[in-house]
Amino acid sequence: MADPKGFLTTGREVAETRPVTERVRDWNEVHVPGSLLPIISKQAGRCMDCGIPFCHNGCPLGNLIPEWNDYAYREDWAAASERLHATNNFPEFTGRLCPAPCESACVLGINQPAVTIKNVEVSIIDKAWGNGDVTPQPPERLSGKTVAVIGSGPAGLAAAQQLTRAGHTVAVYERADRIGGLLRYGIPEFKMEKSHINRRIEQMRAEGTKFRTETEIGRDIDAARLRRRYDAVVIAAGATVSRDLPVPGRELNGVHFAMEYLPLANKVQEGDLTVSPITAEGKHVVVIGGGDTGADCVGTAHRQGALSVTQLEIMPRPGDERNANQPWPTFPMLYKVTSAHEEGGERVYSVSTTHFEGDEDGNVQALHLVEVEFKDGRPEQKPGTERRIPAQLVTLAMGFTGTDRSNGLVQQFGLELDERGNVARDADFATNVDGVFVAGDAGRGQSLIVWAIAEGRSAARGVDRFLTGASALPAPIRPTDRALMV
Repeated sequence: MADPKGFLTTGREVAETRPVTERVRDWNEVHVPGSLLPIISKQAGRCMDCGIPFCHNGCPLGNLIPEWNDYAYREDWAAASERLHATNNFPEFTGRLCPAPCESACVLGINQPAVTIKNVEVSIIDKAWGNGDVTPQPPERLSGKTVAVIGSGPAGLAAAQQLTRAGHTVAVYERADRIGGLLRYGIPEFKMEKSHINRRIEQMRAEGTKFRTETEIGRDIDAARLRRRYDAVVIAAGATVSRDLPVPGRELNGVHFAMEYLPLANKVQEGDLTVSPITAEGKHVVVIGGGDTGADCVGTAHRQGALSVTQLEIMPRPGDERNANQPWPTFPMLYKVTSAHEEGGERVYSVSTTHFEGDEDGNVQALHLVEVEFKDGRPEQKPGTERRIPAQLVTLAMGFTGTDRSNGLVQQFGLELDERGNVARDADFATNVDGVFVAGDAGRGQSLIVWAIAEGRSAARGVDRFLTGASALPAPIRPTDRALMV
């Protein structure tokens, strides 16, 4: 273990963020560069000798958290990096983007602030990159087998890296112009700078993984033809169909899905555009949806110079502390203030949009909403609570309903879907089509980045077994596993 008295003598400290007035004027990550290293060893020392580390239960990757906490406490960064990479291909992604269910399951968190596991993780990997401890790991020999991976989000990249290192020849197909999936175009730069993706892609290229951008399977290449070309296929296309809001006025100009709005802002940062075609500059902005994607829209609107930003959520405001029906070590629904919320705007709970109002040119000008209360699990409108708020830009960030079926991929493969509309798979992540596997949100439904990476790693084992008859690759989860929640 780390410091045997650390959890008694050291309080919880988290990463320092840059002043709001400074960070809303740029798109750099919100945290002060290098602010964690002076404090992180002591923070890692708060990890207890708890006997049964429930942080393992909170994390689907099975991260060896007490082990790398101990190494970080002793400032043995190379050993900490090795333990971190033993279960996670991309800790710099999860250390920035994961909501840290491991911390909710931390034993110390029963009656004290939990260990800052996420901050320790990102400190270890950033130090490892700086020290040159992250190097390509090409296979010792090639198997002669070929694998196509459809989608380059965290699930696809994890599966591709695992299979490449196992000796298979892997090609990743991505319909966008750059590799990364929603990591590239769905996550704003201020949450994760894209340089972190770029250097991982270079590592994977050096290991032997091939990448094919601007190629959509189902449209540019027939799926059945792809299957004939490769010995195995992994579908990691994500759950990219956005949940719509079918109310009057939805067709007005200025009402967009979050995944129409956010990628354009990222393309400006990539240098592809000078100004986004969908911008919040000088507008009253309304974000419908209270999750992480909604918060990303809020932070983006601030940086684009919105006049005001209002975020709407149909559910009641979560509490500041665990409810009795969400006991430790489950992942609780708590009121969360992200860096984007620190930057301003209004958050409105227990409301539902009734319709949008437009001007004579067909541009949205206002949103009409009504308060709701839940009865028998369903929202009911409260009479007399209707009101109108100005809105010249509305983003719909209400989640996703499944993988894209409009491009022909599902039909051309002949894939079976489960009752939730996801691609069905067996215990080895195999679909009903011989040699075709599915990983990530395409099979699980909308989920967290740690689940995506865990799925990619587990599906890689299934593919390896299919190709060779056996596999030494790890499989941290089963397709039926679910998050530790009540």
